[in-house]
Amino acid sequence: MQYISGNYVDLWDDQIFEARVILFENRIFRIEKLGNEDPNLPYILPGFVDAHVHIESSLLAPSEFAKLAVVHGTVATISDPHEIANVLGTKGVYYMLKNGQTVPFKFFFGAPSCVPATTFETAGAEVTVDDIDQMLADPRIPYLAEMMNFPGVIYEDPMVMAKIKVAQKHRKPIDGHAPGLKGEQAEKYFSAGISTDHECFTLEEAEGKLKLGVKILIREGSAARNFEALIPLAKEHSDQMMFCSDDKHPDSLLLGHINALVKRAVAFGINPFAAIRMATIQPIQHYSLPVGMLREGDWADVILVDNLIEFNVIDTYIHGQKVAENGKSLIQGPPPQTINHFKTHAITEKEIQIPVQGSKVRVIGALNGQIVTERKWVDANKVGQEDILKIVVYNRYHAAPPAVAYIHGFGLQQGAIASSVAHDSHNIVAVGCDDKSIVDAINLVVKEKGGLSAVSKDKKLILPLPIAGLMSAGDGYEVAQEYIKIDQFVRESLGSVLDSPFMTLSFMALLVIPSLKLSDKGLFDGDRFEFTSVGFDE
Repeated sequence: MQYISGNYVDLWDDQIFEARVILFENRIFRIEKLGNEDPNLPYILPGFVDAHVHIESSLLAPSEFAKLAVVHGTVATISDPHEIANVLGTKGVYYMLKNGQTVPFKFFFGAPSCVPATTFETAGAEVTVDDIDQMLADPRIPYLAEMMNFPGVIYEDPMVMAKIKVAQKHRKPIDGHAPGLKGEQAEKYFSAGISTDHECFTLEEAEGKLKLGVKILIREGSAARNFEALIPLAKEHSDQMMFCSDDKHPDSLLLGHINALVKRAVAFGINPFAAIRMATIQPIQHYSLPVGMLREGDWADVILVDNLIEFNVIDTYIHGQKVAENGKSLIQGPPPQTINHFKTHAITEKEIQIPVQGSKVRVIGALNGQIVTERKWVDANKVGQEDILKIVVYNRYHAAPPAVAYIHGFGLQQGAIASSVAHDSHNIVAVGCDDKSIVDAINLVVKEKGGLSAVSKDKKLILPLPIAGLMSAGDGYEVAQEYIKIDQFVRESLGSVLDSPFMTLSFMALLVIPSLKLSDKGLFDGDRFEFTSVGFDE
């Protein structure tokens, strides 16, 4: 038997008392009350759960993600593997499952619902209705991952509705993805049986969805950050809300995870019991997860924190095994195996020219801390000035001409950056100040068959991502330091004004998020859901 002593935080009766928690055979055997709360003792909580995350965005294999996450008290994640599924199909999903099982951590991967995400881009694979049926029959896959094709739901596309019907057949929850949907459109979308949404970016939007009974996830990742906008709703609706990171780069994961959101919620004035439930019990119950909720008989998924203000994690236990202690991860797993789908060739400057027709050009407006974009109209003669840069998306699955357009908001003063992490199809995306730099950055990624690259006039950096062109096969802490190095180079040497330039870059090909994006097939109007031209006349 093991013993954990401290202040037991009872999330069922909203009380705290000094206790001894006895662990036996991976479970909580007994909770013994010893006295009243003693603020000099640590506090015993259930482990934190990230209610929606794409592990691939950490640039780490699941086993390496776990090493960093447990230090912050995270014991489980609701993980949508549609990034690797867009590259490798169901083979990629099962890769994530297998790798995640090599370490003591609770990964719950969903069945990707939208692979490819749209018909307006080239993905590396397709996940069919039959594939989803087979995956949801697997007890390790507890839900249908985010239904990004909200127009397909609203207008009852047969393929989309068939996927939803399969999830209902298996009695498994369906995750939502409905940025900006309100009124009748939101009612139609969620009435199909979709139960969550992590895409709200205004208070009004989230309030409307809460009234429909939707579970709202407050997202705070490396690119999309909606905590400040949505946290006021938790004062009255905390029982209908959860926390998630969605996409989190490794440097951010070094600093904190769901524990940081609980801390900020309490500082905002949310009741500590309510804030902790949002990070623990509510996702566990919604997805019916085999994760402990700190009751007798539950799995021993337990954390100790210093207090209920800072939430600094002292120890983390998963299934009764201590996996982190005083800021140090105790997880040790085998090196991740690599798997990939990358079949393209080096590009030339001649291939990225834009034959603009018209006196005006449409420009993607990138926004710091958001994955939505603005649409801008600029005089054609201003291209190359005032931060109007060239953006290129290059097919990585087979030989094809690149798509080229213009973008504003990166603030690069020289050079270029490129990435094979480009939601959702993960072709190569690049932004730069001149054609040579753009080509050099893309070709660095091509040479490594995946990675993040940055080039200036006299320096070239590359962080290789050999696992599906999305994840490193290296140690999580070492990868985080490599990422910090290349990220600082982009901001300090190349001049980017974005807090997370690579994360923002990765969303510039995400067609299902408005307003203007670029796929490997051309410039895309995310509001009208159709292609549009780069140049035009008024």
